[in-house]
Amino acid sequence: MISVHHLNNSRSQRVLWLLEELGLDYDIVRYERDEQTLLAPPGLRAVHPLGKSPVITDGDRTIAESGAIIEYLVGWYGDGRLAPAPRTEERLRYTYWMHYAEGSAMPQLLLAIVFRRIPKSPMPFLVRPIARGICDKVLATLVEPQLERHTDYLESELSRSEWFAGDAFTAADIQMSFVVEALVARSRSAASKKRLNDWLARIHARPAYARALERGGPFEVPG
Repeated sequence: MISVHHLNNSRSQRVLWLLEELGLDYDIVRYERDEQTLLAPPGLRAVHPLGKSPVITDGDRTIAESGAIIEYLVGWYGDGRLAPAPRTEERLRYTYWMHYAEGSAMPQLLLAIVFRRIPKSPMPFLVRPIARGICDKVLATLVEPQLERHTDYLESELSRSEWFAGDAFTAADIQMSFVVEALVARSRSAASKKRLNDWLARIHARPAYARALERGGPFEVPG
């Protein structure tokens, strides 16, 4: 039996979605973020030394990292579903988006949430204006321009096809879901991007997406 070590409001939501798309049986082991730090609880370190989510266990296998989990589930249980055929242009695009999500996009999104959160953290009163000034400068000159560049890039790429890897829905769309949800929460221009928002509407309308929310619980990406 596959067990998903599921942290609320995290990338593990897309693992639940993939399992629902594949129609696989699975259990959920639930973890809650610390309300102050928003970090995962220490108990996750008993599953994987880094104490991060998502992590799945499948028999005696423990698999971490969103991309690795998705590739494992599609490769072992997909029977050719949710991945384009090898040695096709669609497969090249599929592989690219599987790596882009965590390799290029998520570092910028994480910088956004860190630099927006620092001024709200406990600190001496006299230090707060300095911290706010530094964070505002980093956001304005580095982070937010990168978010806008990625938002424009994704909008342009979705002009090529309905889904990220081509004309068919694939696991690359599942991998990209957290990225797009986070961009909509953190990018100033994302609300005006028609193709990006149409893509979000299509994934939200999928029955498996709804079932994953029912099992995983409410899901919201921090802004």
